[in-house]
Amino acid sequence: MQTFIVTGGLGFIGSNLIELLLSKNFKVINIDKVSYASNFYNTKNFTKNKNYTFIKTDIANKKKILKILNKYKPHGIFNLAAETHVDRSIDSPDEFIKSNVVGVLNLLEVFKKFFKKFKKTKLVHVSTDEVYGDIAKGRSSENWPYKPSSPYAASKASSDHLVYAYVRTFKIPAIVTNCSNNYGPKQHPEKLIPKLIYNIFNNKELPIYGNGRNSREWIFVRDHCEALFKIYKNGEIGEFYNIGSNKNLNNIQICKKLLNVAKKYQTVGKKVKIRFVKDRPGHDIRYALNSNKIKKKMKWNAKTSFEKGILETFIWYLENQNYYKQISKKDIKNRLGNI
Repeated sequence: MQTFIVTGGLGFIGSNLIELLLSKNFKVINIDKVSYASNFYNTKNFTKNKNYTFIKTDIANKKKILKILNKYKPHGIFNLAAETHVDRSIDSPDEFIKSNVVGVLNLLEVFKKFFKKFKKTKLVHVSTDEVYGDIAKGRSSENWPYKPSSPYAASKASSDHLVYAYVRTFKIPAIVTNCSNNYGPKQHPEKLIPKLIYNIFNNKELPIYGNGRNSREWIFVRDHCEALFKIYKNGEIGEFYNIGSNKNLNNIQICKKLLNVAKKYQTVGKKVKIRFVKDRPGHDIRYALNSNKIKKKMKWNAKTSFEKGILETFIWYLENQNYYKQISKKDIKNRLGNI
């Protein structure tokens, strides 16, 4: 039986990835430092699975991470441990440097030592389309220059460069992935879609930055996870792979689609209306990925239409409203990055 480590496995994408790996009968070690965005609710369905183990630690803790690697000898490591909220990065950029840059550096140092003894392993470093910055026209391929706009995107760009440098210099077996905006079950409500769903449930206004025309490419989280596993199996060491749906929607469109879904399942309160608020500083207008590389080389395509994915997402939150109770209300309601 193969063993995988998922860092940041109490988070949104990490917990969904663990669920996928367990369904394939792999052994999974979840490493998470348990930050504000970590949620044990995300793993409640498989905590008793004999193939699942949780270990609380930070990827920056080199001594403990090396001990874990030597003990479990993972065939693959998916690094999803990261600070990810752009607004939060505007208020506290130092936290993003500590987690996303220094943390990754320490993980790479440990992985470098581990690989010398266990050659069957591989590291997949999970990043974001935000490293490319504003894409006014067309779609950014893997060869596009990095031009991050926020401290968050800059910290992820830095970590991507570090991984590639370690591949070139130290010959570690690692791959970098850059994915578009994820949505789906178990996402923290600091992010757009679960925040809007929370407000719909609680008869609150739907706050939208600026004029609401900011466009993002949206991918259902399960499609992303399947792509990550395919890249682990078939990806080339040292390569970068974009993962996207080729489906762009702006924030107003997201709101309207969510409201249409909500009206089928509940009475929507009178206060649930779009309200435009002061824009985020440095807010990128559009992200869009060219994912032809993974489509052609690995025969991968996003399977879930936005209509199907947003319906499944809404129903999950509707049936799991206790999820919101696990999260501090200030982390749901408070506006960050408002300089």
